Amino acid sequence: MLPDEMNVVEISGPGGPETMVPARRPVPVPGPGEVLLRVVAAGVNGPDLLQRKGVYPPPPGASDLPGLEVAGEVVALGQDDGGGRWTEGDRVVALTDGGGYAEFVAVNAHHCLPVPKGLDPVDAAGLPETYFTVWSNVFLGRDLPKGTNFLVQGGAGGIGSTAVQLGAAFGLEVYATAGGEEDCAFVKQLGARRAIDYRTEDYVAVVKEAGGADIVLDILGGSHMARHMKACRHDARIVSLAFREGSRMELDLMPMMLKRLTLTGSTLRSRPDAFKAAVARDLQARVWPLFEDGTLRTVTHEVFALAQAAEAHRKMEAGEHRGKVLLAP
Repeated sequence: MLPDEMNVVEISGPGGPETMVPARRPVPVPGPGEVLLRVVAAGVNGPDLLQRKGVYPPPPGASDLPGLEVAGEVVALGQDDGGGRWTEGDRVVALTDGGGYAEFVAVNAHHCLPVPKGLDPVDAAGLPETYFTVWSNVFLGRDLPKGTNFLVQGGAGGIGSTAVQLGAAFGLEVYATAGGEEDCAFVKQLGARRAIDYRTEDYVAVVKEAGGADIVLDILGGSHMARHMKACRHDARIVSLAFREGSRMELDLMPMMLKRLTLTGSTLRSRPDAFKAAVARDLQARVWPLFEDGTLRTVTHEVFALAQAAEAHRKMEAGEHRGKVLLAP
C-alpha cells in the first residue's frame, strides 16, 4: 500500500539555498510508459542550483520539484511500462525531468537502468545525470582512438570525476585540472594521466607540451574559451557543458578556422525522450559492465537528509566537494 502523500523539498521562490523548503505533496501516479519509484537517494547537480535561482525552469509538463537523478525501488507500473522491462521490487537508477527531491517520483521507464551489481543504491543515485551527460557529449556514436588527448576542466567535481573515469576506461589520455594537492591526487586516483593544479600551473602549456588537446570538456566558459582554443590541436572538439565564468565573451574565432575546431555544447533535460532512451541503452551495453568488473566506481562526497537540501546546495556552491553530493529521504 502506497501513502497518499510524501515528503518533498520545493523551491519557495528564486533565490539562495534558504528557498529550499520541506513540504508535503501527493504521491504521483505513473502515467503511460512510466514507473513509480520509491526514492532511496537523489543527486544534487548544477542544474538544480540554476533552477533554484530562477534561470533554468523545468520543461513543459515536468515536475516543478528539483532533482534530475535518483535511485530507488519500482513500486508501481503505468501502462506500457517500457515493454514489461521492469517489475515491482526492481532496484534502478533513473534520469528524471525533475521531481527527484521527494520520497516518490514517476519516471520514464526507458530512462531507467538497473543498479549495477555490487553498488550501494545510495551511491548509484549519483550516476545518471553525469554519465548520461558525459557519454552523450563525448562518446556516443564516436569511435575515439586510444591515446586521444582529453582535457577535463574541474576533474574533481561530479561531471569531471565521471569524465576522467570514462576517458581512462576507454583508453584516452586524460589531463584534468583541479585545485590543490589533495584534489590533484584524487583526480590521479580516478585515472588521469596528468593532474594539473590550476592554482600553480598553466593547463594550456601542459596540454600543448603533450601535443595539444583533441577534446576539451569545458565547464568554465568566459576567458577560458580562448585558452581552450589555444590548447587544442587541429580538428579538436571543445564541448561546453556549463559556464561558471559566464557565457558571454569577446572571442577571436580565427584559431577555430585555422585549426578546424568544433565548438559545441548541449543541455540534457530538454532533449527528446527517445534520445535519452538511446543513451540509456548505450550506457547499459558499454558502460554498466565496467562498474561490475571494478573499472569504474561511484564517487560520493556526502549524503544529506532530504530536509537538508539547503545545506547540500551550500556545499555545492562552495565548490569544495569531490564527486557527488546526494540527498536521502
